[in-house]
Amino acid sequence: MKFSTSSILAIVALSAATHQSDAFSMQSHSRTSFGLRTAPQPTAMRSSPMMIISNTATTALQAALDPASEQETEVQRLKAMATKLRAEVAELESQQASERTKFTEQIFQEFDANNDGDVTLDELKAALERTFKMDIDDERVESLMKDFDKSGDGKLQIDEMVSVEQFRNRLEYLVQDEKRKTSEATRSAAKSAEVSELIESQLALINDRPPTGTDKAISVLPYLFPLMDGLMFGQFLLQDVSNPVIGVIASIYVLYRSIPFSGVLTFFGLSAGSNNLSLNRLVRYNMQQAIYLDFALFIPGIVGAITAAAASGLFGYQLPPGIAEIGSDAVFLTLLATLGYSTVSSLLGAEPDKIPFISDAVNKRVPSIDISMFDSEGRFVPPQLEQKEDDDKEKKD
Repeated sequence: MKFSTSSILAIVALSAATHQSDAFSMQSHSRTSFGLRTAPQPTAMRSSPMMIISNTATTALQAALDPASEQETEVQRLKAMATKLRAEVAELESQQASERTKFTEQIFQEFDANNDGDVTLDELKAALERTFKMDIDDERVESLMKDFDKSGDGKLQIDEMVSVEQFRNRLEYLVQDEKRKTSEATRSAAKSAEVSELIESQLALINDRPPTGTDKAISVLPYLFPLMDGLMFGQFLLQDVSNPVIGVIASIYVLYRSIPFSGVLTFFGLSAGSNNLSLNRLVRYNMQQAIYLDFALFIPGIVGAITAAAASGLFGYQLPPGIAEIGSDAVFLTLLATLGYSTVSSLLGAEPDKIPFISDAVNKRVPSIDISMFDSEGRFVPPQLEQKEDDDKEKKD
């Protein structure tokens, strides 16, 4: 059992008082024993200071040894404080509820334009736009109505607007969402305008405009390349050197062959020119078609070489000389007809795109460029690459 400081002091005082009382008793007894007469003590004097101290210490000790009374007093004090605190909390809650009710009524009156006790969709939209000073999409207002219209009658009553803070938060979210969408739309429009400007600038660099007179004249020059390589098939038809046309062609051919690697240089020159978008489309188109026509001469060249070998008896059988001549003349005349068609069409400003097989290949290689060939970032995507990507997707699927 633990004693407090007051308990210990009470015990010490009681012990001292008891000791003094015993001493006084012994002194009186000694006087009596020796025949000493003592004067009678008054009644008031009988309660000596030591006795008073003893009584006080005894009372203090009893109080110290009985903590139940002190604990009961503390419990009563705490209960009184708790009761007071609950009363204050209840009063505060009542005050807050009253303020919320007043605020709800105020908000509802502001929204209820005709004071009929219901807030319709139009009234809600008008109040929101008036409060936030901005246009709000009808779909957003309908969504807000559905969130708070617990009765499902398409209107808001005052009991459906009890949660003012929730209503306020929902409105703030609505405004923030509208601002976010507006900002995203603005950024998207700005990006689209930037991409469109980029595409327009790139299209301006691509010369797909109608050809000028100079463009038409330049566009026929690439066909000299297949003509020079095809003259060997006209050896039987170009024997009249007195013909001025034949003389001009012969002079050009001699000049062409006098340049080392003339065929290779011409091929790379025409290939580079067909990819130069600053040149007029007609010029680029004819450059690419001239290359393909020159490639097409490889087949009759191989056939002619085999025919010449057979005509000389290399395979043990000699063909009549007229067969090789007829074959060469047919190839040369076909080449002249093709080049003639291409030249006339180009001088008239029209693309010579009616040559079977070859023109189809040229159209794929030199397509007409429009805005649909650019991606969302303004980058040019050639049709061949787009077709390849589509094929790859189909294979994966």
